[in-house]
Amino acid sequence: MLIKVPPASACHESDVTPQSTYFSRRAVMAGSAALAASAALPAWAASTYDGADPGNVPEWLKAKLGDTHWQAVNVAGEAITPFKDATHYNNFYEFGTDKGDPAQNAGSLKTDPWSVMVDGEVGKPGKYALEDFVKPHQLEERIYRMRCVEAWSMVIPWLGIPLASILKQVEPTSKARYVRFETLQDPTSMPGQRSSFSYIEWPYQEGLRLDEAMHPLTILAVGMYGRELPNQNGAPLRLVVPWKYGFKGIKSIVRISLVAEQPKTTWQGIAPTEYGFFANVNPHVDHPRWTQARERRLPGTLFAPNVRETQMFNGYADEVASLYTGMDLKVNY
Repeated sequence: MLIKVPPASACHESDVTPQSTYFSRRAVMAGSAALAASAALPAWAASTYDGADPGNVPEWLKAKLGDTHWQAVNVAGEAITPFKDATHYNNFYEFGTDKGDPAQNAGSLKTDPWSVMVDGEVGKPGKYALEDFVKPHQLEERIYRMRCVEAWSMVIPWLGIPLASILKQVEPTSKARYVRFETLQDPTSMPGQRSSFSYIEWPYQEGLRLDEAMHPLTILAVGMYGRELPNQNGAPLRLVVPWKYGFKGIKSIVRISLVAEQPKTTWQGIAPTEYGFFANVNPHVDHPRWTQARERRLPGTLFAPNVRETQMFNGYADEVASLYTGMDLKVNY
């Protein structure tokens, strides 16, 4: 079933794709008519984006790519961040604290096979293989803005499925009010977790209110740029909530729990005055150490940093503002 795309997120393909890429896509599609679609689409999908290598797509994901709803959600008038920037400028502290550490250190992470434990207030708890999670659902490409709490931003084409579809599949009980997520804990392949200098209590944890998790814009991503997720971007399964700061997008998920009480989250536990539970993008609520009114869109240079005004809810206010009716967003930051 296809989600009805909200008007604020809708646009034509040529509005969001660089012109050279747009026309080369049409040429590739026309020239590949003689090939079987299931065989051609994975390679075509990655080649659509300049610099995106095809990766090593597992067989279960190859089968899903052939039926993907490409550009199901877009952003108007914004260029997609180059693949190299999106994959080599990351926060993933399990692999190190510098922006280049994840790309350098994540290669040892084994992501296939992968399983996810679902527990708590659900009718169908259990340990699910990732392919079983994804199999019943059509993949969708969602081109979203991504805004980091550190005031830099990107535009990324994700591949995933609505989180609501997964949650309905496991049947939340009437007691479920929040969703808690947990990242893999594996110091052997994640050097940041064995560092004696780490101030993070592993495993990394995040959470959403149930209505946020069920919102049509919230997805579980299994790919980006027409290919599977690179390890440094949260392979093989990560959360994407485009109206929230990037740290809410927990990576390499191994556990999803439906709970009655607001769950503990990693950054809120470390610095509750700096990182709130909701973490909605809000240009009117500054971080204690920097303004959130502006952001630096990547790529940029030292002399041309590509600074722009930050939008309320990262530009998704028309879709999500109603979730917070009556709330003081300065208190519930």
